[in-house]
Amino acid sequence: MLKSKTFVKKTRSGGVMKIVREHYLRDDIWCGSEACVGCKQESTVLQKEPCIESSLCSYPHYLVPDTNVVLHQIDVLEDPVIQNVIILQTVLQEVRHRSAPVYKRLKDIMHEKEKHFYTFTNEHHRETFIEREPGESANDRNDRAIRVAAKWYSRHLKTSESNTDGLKVVLLTNDQGNKQKAEESGLLVHKCEEYVKSLIANPELVDRLALSNDDKNEITSSKVLFPEHLPLSRIQAGIKSGSFLQGTFRASRDNYLEATVFVQGEGEDSTEVLIQGLQNLNRAVHQDVVAVQLLPRNQWVAPSSVVLQDEGTAKDDDAEEEEENVVKPTGKIVGIIKRNWRPFCGMLNVSHIKESTRHLFTPADRRIPRIRIETRQASTLAGQRIMVAIDGWPKDSRYPNGHFVRSLGSAGEKDTEEEVLLLEHDVPHQAFSQAVLSFLPKIPWAIKPEDMVRREDLRHLTVCSVDPPGCTDIDDALHCRDLENGNLEVGVHIADVSHFIRPGNALDREAANRGTTVYLCGKRIDMVPELLSSNLCSLRSNVERLAFSCIWEMNREAEILNTRALTLSSLEVRFHIDSETHDPIDLQTKELMETNSMVEEFMLLANISVAKKIYDEFPECAVLRKHPAPPPSNYDILLKAAKSKDVEIHTDSAKALADSLDVARVDGFPYFNTLLRILATRCMMQAVYFCSGMDSDFHHYGLASPIYTHFTSPIRRYADIIVHRLLAVAIGADSTYPDLMEKHKQSTLCNNLNYRHKMAQYAQRASVAFHTQLFFKNRGILNEEGFVLFVRKNAIIVLIPKFGLEGTVFFGTKDKTAPNLVFDEGGPTLKVEQHTFRIFDKVTVTISLDDSNIQHQKIRMALINPVIPGVSVPAPDTEPQAKKPKLS
Repeated sequence: MLKSKTFVKKTRSGGVMKIVREHYLRDDIWCGSEACVGCKQESTVLQKEPCIESSLCSYPHYLVPDTNVVLHQIDVLEDPVIQNVIILQTVLQEVRHRSAPVYKRLKDIMHEKEKHFYTFTNEHHRETFIEREPGESANDRNDRAIRVAAKWYSRHLKTSESNTDGLKVVLLTNDQGNKQKAEESGLLVHKCEEYVKSLIANPELVDRLALSNDDKNEITSSKVLFPEHLPLSRIQAGIKSGSFLQGTFRASRDNYLEATVFVQGEGEDSTEVLIQGLQNLNRAVHQDVVAVQLLPRNQWVAPSSVVLQDEGTAKDDDAEEEEENVVKPTGKIVGIIKRNWRPFCGMLNVSHIKESTRHLFTPADRRIPRIRIETRQASTLAGQRIMVAIDGWPKDSRYPNGHFVRSLGSAGEKDTEEEVLLLEHDVPHQAFSQAVLSFLPKIPWAIKPEDMVRREDLRHLTVCSVDPPGCTDIDDALHCRDLENGNLEVGVHIADVSHFIRPGNALDREAANRGTTVYLCGKRIDMVPELLSSNLCSLRSNVERLAFSCIWEMNREAEILNTRALTLSSLEVRFHIDSETHDPIDLQTKELMETNSMVEEFMLLANISVAKKIYDEFPECAVLRKHPAPPPSNYDILLKAAKSKDVEIHTDSAKALADSLDVARVDGFPYFNTLLRILATRCMMQAVYFCSGMDSDFHHYGLASPIYTHFTSPIRRYADIIVHRLLAVAIGADSTYPDLMEKHKQSTLCNNLNYRHKMAQYAQRASVAFHTQLFFKNRGILNEEGFVLFVRKNAIIVLIPKFGLEGTVFFGTKDKTAPNLVFDEGGPTLKVEQHTFRIFDKVTVTISLDDSNIQHQKIRMALINPVIPGVSVPAPDTEPQAKKPKLS
């Protein structure tokens, strides 16, 4: 059956265009139930005898949740107890439009066979499709469509010959109006909360309920603590008129009464607005998109340097402090444009009130406020890492309200903490779904004759890779041979991952979402399944592999290599892991070999060559990588540090910086150049991916190259796969597809890749920090030599070269009592009593693990040498020996 809908649409030129949309209705859309014999379905999803114990529904039944139940109670739906659920097409479409994260979680549930979630396409079924009535809102129409589909299921199952057990359908809705209309039409209907509370065999599921508005009103006080948020219509009008600014709210890690709103301007310009005090913060949470109103200039303040953790007793004026810092534009939050809440990891602060079910949850991320939740499992959850979601933040509540999602395991355990850092840095790490794995090639795999049609056979060459022992994801290799004319032929060979990952399929979408492989200490989170990363796309020895190759002819001087500029430095640490306990038993800085530099030079050359090729062919849609030049002020600390040792550094260009770093030496101080390069690294901006048609500045500052991209690591970077596809089209080796040539879609893809790359870096640093804590856990107090890397008003930051470890040595306390401190920003220097600290000073410190707060353990350093009375601590008499590795 065919229905059509006709409407008119105004064009940009002012004309009118008639649009006709056809809507097909069918009779052969099956119900998906094992209990049905009327539908001619080959396979079913819903079980014939669903078994879930409910005091409300003593009969076997299927659940039909409406849209709001799915949006707000997704944590409940994910629980293994909830099975045999019918997801209507109407609900699925609404969820997709209203919340991408919930939509993805719902799709993941639907792929779990043991959950028995069935999608019924009611919008295309002849008996369940309904037209929108005159004067009916889209929301009311959709509610009616859900009721009609639920009614159809009830009749359909009732008339099935095999439904002898009274199988019924229960509609779940929290909308009172929808519930009343459903009851009037004879449907079985319950509020989600009352249904979950009726599951007598699973009382713990109640904790996962998101609070309803009624529940929120019950647990808040009558005292108004925060100003009312303005409605969206007033916010939009205020932004348009210029009285409000829109920006991203970024809370401070060190002071819970302070935050910054980043307001994006034209181009790459941005403004930072400082927010101080509970009233002005007005219930915004880190990463929310907010509307901010600037305060009068006479109320602008400077950022506070006070470290304040939320103990529930501080007041607004605690954030204020007289400082010599520069005053910043200051404002207040007047409304929330978009909440960016996610489930947060942390620990429960169990209430001391006997038999209380209300407790405060402290997130692992210090930028997130504490959350009030209700749970009957407090004694069980104490000492565990758990996940909690925010449901809302009323104006009369000191903290947001939320609900328990799930437990992650005991705090401090390696697997638990690893899971926390992956979740907190939004690293996709679930097992690859069957839908993804279905697009992998069948094993055994071999190169077919048709694969060779557009390829050159290089199997006669001697090709080698340079990788550390145990490396399995080898995506690059090299060759070099003499030519008859006396020159050299040099080749870089990169695994052809794009041959196996075709555009738009589930495998491609998963790789695009993950964006990058994440390397943790002793663990790797792959971007693509292991069959590709460690086998078919890994250039292993003595097996045939498909590759993308860049081959050059060079003279004996290899002059092209001399155009590379800037070598920076950042210490990379390597852990030696016990084979039985998997705990770190040794910690060393990674030593770079000459072969590392050789491979890097060839890879840079290949990346630059490919960047030129794809930009020449596709100037509007090439995926490139740029590295903006730092603003001159970024170099202040580097220039001051060099000047303190009478060394001159030039920062006019990347080449000038590289040349001056190359000759920067201090007699008797061999580590000076490394320290200087570490400081130079801290001055740099972040390199980012971008689409050539959306930008005009292509320059890569760090490599002193006018154009650059990533081509050489497609196993672990999705950007390289896109570059391979562009290159394949450019050389006629593959066909194009629409998204590849669409600059706006390429730009959106680049934004995700930049985000994933940044979060992967943060996750890797967090993994190093955690393993460093494990290393020092049972070693008591160690004393080590280090160098002052930065000088602050009341502290020095010390680098320990042996461990590649940075730590802070604090002087004084919160109330600024002794010792006597004098900070000179011009040096910068810090005078502590009679001793003056400068950058690069050699010191000796104690290193120990402070585990007094199990959720926020940290490495603590204290000064031994130079000896300052009342400040330095005595060196430990004996040092505990590091545990010897066990023999396997």
